Parts: sequence; C-alpha cells; structure tokens
Amino acid sequence: MLAAPTLEPALELTVHVATPIEAGDVVGLNSRGRRRIIPITGGTVSGRINGRVMAGGADFQLVVSATSADLDARYLLQLDDTEWAGAHVFVQNRALRRGSPEDIARLVRGEPVDPAAIYFRCAPTFEVSHPALAWMTESLFIGTGARFPDRVEMRFFRVA
Repeated sequence: MLAAPTLEPALELTVHVATPIEAGDVVGLNSRGRRRIIPITGGTVSGRINGRVMAGGADFQLVVSATSADLDARYLLQLDDTEWAGAHVFVQNRALRRGSPEDIARLVRGEPVDPAAIYFRCAPTFEVSHPALAWMTESLFIGTGARFPDRVEMRFFRVA
C-alpha cells in the first residue's frame, strides 16, 4: 500500500486588497458566471521565504453562483532573506471559495465573516528567479485561506 502524502508548512501570506471591480456577466462560448477582479495592493510572506507581496497583482474571480467562486490570483513576491535578497517569486494561485449565500453576500459587501464558515482551498504554483528557490517549482503545494474586508490570509503547505 502506498503511504498517504504528508503536508509540510511552507509559507504564510497576508495579501492586502483594494475594492473589487465588478466586470459583469461573462457571455459567449463557455460562459459560466460573473467576472470580478480584486486588485492586490501589497502584503507580506513569511516561512521558508520572507519578503513582501508587491502591488500590481490581482485576483481574477469567476463567480459561478451565490455560493461559489473560482479564483485565479496572480502576484509577485520580492524576497528580503539575506541569502537571496531581491529575488522574486511569481505566484499563480488557483482556488475554490464557497459558503452559504448569506456569508458570501457579507464577504462581497466587505463585512467580516468567520473564516470557519467559508471553504477556501487553493493550489499555488511558483516561478522563481534564484536557483536556490527551485524547490518551490519541484513540488506540489496546497493551501487554505480566509478573506477579510481588506486582506486575504493564506497558509501554503508543501505536499511531501
């Protein structure tokens, strides 16, 4: 029998966000929801790497129902670790977020919601600019997150 994979804590992120842009219903071939874009304004990363989330990224959400959204966040980290200071990590984080219609409506209005009431799981991938960070591209990662009015907090785990 094959052993079940284990999860190794890897990163903790706080990603600050601006007011969502409601881009409207998607129409045409393969249409399945409403597009929402959430600008990323900064933040921090800590754990096996340390640094900041740079402004300029965004979360390109497709809201598929009153309870569920397909998330695709893309942003850049700039590291301040002595070993690779100034190195960059590009993050693409695909996620699924769902909750009751009432809790999701509260999130959309910018109101706080207990993170335990929302299912928020993600699968980040990375591009790195320093050879010592290649380990980030050679493993799978999964994570969990919570949305707050001004930020998203996430924990990423390496699947060992």
